[in-house]
Amino acid sequence: MLSYVYFKDGKFKLQDRSIPVMQAGEALLKVTACSICGTDIRTYRFGSTKIDDGRIIGHEVVGVISELSDGVSADFHVGDHIAVAPAIGCGVCYSCKSGHTNMCDDLKTIGYQYDGGFAEYMLIPAQAFKMGNVYKLPQVEDYTIYTLSEPLACAINAQSYLHIGKEDDVVIFGSGIVGCMHAELALHAGVKNVFIIEPSAERIREAAELLEKVHFINSRETDSVAEIRRMTSGKGADVAIIACSVGQAQTDGMNLLAKRGRISLFGGLTGDSMCYIDSNLIHYREISVYGVHASTPEQNKQAMGMICREEICVEKYISKRYDLNEIEQAFIDINGGKVMKAVIVNR
Repeated sequence: MLSYVYFKDGKFKLQDRSIPVMQAGEALLKVTACSICGTDIRTYRFGSTKIDDGRIIGHEVVGVISELSDGVSADFHVGDHIAVAPAIGCGVCYSCKSGHTNMCDDLKTIGYQYDGGFAEYMLIPAQAFKMGNVYKLPQVEDYTIYTLSEPLACAINAQSYLHIGKEDDVVIFGSGIVGCMHAELALHAGVKNVFIIEPSAERIREAAELLEKVHFINSRETDSVAEIRRMTSGKGADVAIIACSVGQAQTDGMNLLAKRGRISLFGGLTGDSMCYIDSNLIHYREISVYGVHASTPEQNKQAMGMICREEICVEKYISKRYDLNEIEQAFIDINGGKVMKAVIVNR
């Protein structure tokens, strides 16, 4: 089967591999689609110490169960359209037992420690069934839209800490797919204003076509902190979400917050992550700072439901669908800024 593989030297290679053989409790998934994540792009650019050598990557995956082994729950059948929440907990540590499986002490992730979805077939681990990470998809004409359940679920996880209300002014740093998912959730919550701060005029143009109710600020042309103060009558933003991997955005996000504001450091930083946060701002302005990592199976199911009910329209964010044998071009196009979201499909 055709597979896109990551190697420890930081290189990717499209290879032919054998279809995986199931063990007890596992299932074989015929992959329908798997979308390219921002994390995949960072790995493409910089490599990753978190991914096993020789691993098939891709974690935003949907497909059809083609084979089941003994021991899989009777709730699942051959022919079921399913998705897999990629972050799989151990089930026995404190975090797992408290329901925060994404914080598992021994977390294993599809596309990192398990082979992922950039292949014709993917093995669903027994632990994924055991932990409730596998879930059926409601019938739709095109199941590829459900690949966006995972990034939407990560945004849901981040916003679960922020207690966003209808009178809030929400600022998002970054107009990529995750920034847009955050904006969609904030708009769905009925907030007062949503602002996106972005340094690229081209990316602003692209995102503005998709988010008509959002105010965009070009940080190359405008002092974004001063502009947010001006547009909120001096108060500042109630919520800031750093949906990019830029340390200065964390600093700016802190500075434009209102008193008792909340900030989510959604985007992890590559390299040095020190000295971007001013603790005196947190102290004197009573600012709340939140981290976030991945998402739980329940949040993935919540995202899937929002997509199914069209509460969040995700189809408009899919820039292009590529066949698996075109995946290298898809990475080149995203890395070059030609597409926002690429989905790899097996036709």
